[in-house]
Amino acid sequence: MEFLRPASWPEALAAKAEQPSAAPLAGGTDLMVELNFDRRRPEALLDLNSIGELAGWATDGDQLVLGATLPYARVIVELGDRLPGLAMAARTIGSPQIRNRASIGGNLGSASPAGDCHPVLLALNATVEVASARGSRLIGVDEFYLGPKRSALAPDELIRAVRIPAGTGPCQFAKVGTRNAMVIAVCSFAIALHPAAGSVRTGIGSAAPTPVRAADAESFLAGELASGGQWESRGELDPTVAARFGELVARAAAPIDDVRGTARYRRHALAVLARRTLTWAWQEYRTCA
Repeated sequence: MEFLRPASWPEALAAKAEQPSAAPLAGGTDLMVELNFDRRRPEALLDLNSIGELAGWATDGDQLVLGATLPYARVIVELGDRLPGLAMAARTIGSPQIRNRASIGGNLGSASPAGDCHPVLLALNATVEVASARGSRLIGVDEFYLGPKRSALAPDELIRAVRIPAGTGPCQFAKVGTRNAMVIAVCSFAIALHPAAGSVRTGIGSAAPTPVRAADAESFLAGELASGGQWESRGELDPTVAARFGELVARAAAPIDDVRGTARYRRHALAVLARRTLTWAWQEYRTCA
């Protein structure tokens, strides 16, 4: 196995163009496990750790731009106030040691249906910035996931950053697992309220072949909040609205039975998570300035 260590982003893109099968390596929290258990044997590893521009974050107009190798530990500490939903998800990922290495770019690159950051990225309407020696492009997160561990990345492309619009309202995340962290989610859910647009976005994890949104639930809730004038009044949420929202979220999932849980349990859990996170998000919205 060849080990490639480019010193700059252009060198990394050139190396990927020359060897499209080279596996990108940053934190290695997924890749090294696959290598150790001989589940994967790429022809080359492309080490991105020397490329400092990938490990930071910045603002660009009304967007936050998170570099592909920015570790989750820094997301929690440095961006917890700006991206609270993503910080919530990050706190459930692995152990402190893993969070010091694992990154949002690695989570996206793996494209696992159970990836913890995916529901939040869907809820926040993120965009994935990718590049190759041919040029760069932006992929909306809704179009990024193609199947289990398959993404819209071309063979010669690398993830450079994730762009997230500045939030206009609360975002909440929750997952079901055998413990709070260091566990693959049985299912997970995120919701973001976007009062300025009068809209709601959601994300479901570990309950379909890819991370998915609950479009009918979003439309229902946004319609109920608009028709009742609640975006403006910030009045109490009708429990029947929250219950119906949970039902529609569960209906949007396409879970399977596996060693972590049954499809029936996942649907039930998603309904509960949807009601709870909606309640938390709405209460936050009611009390925020």
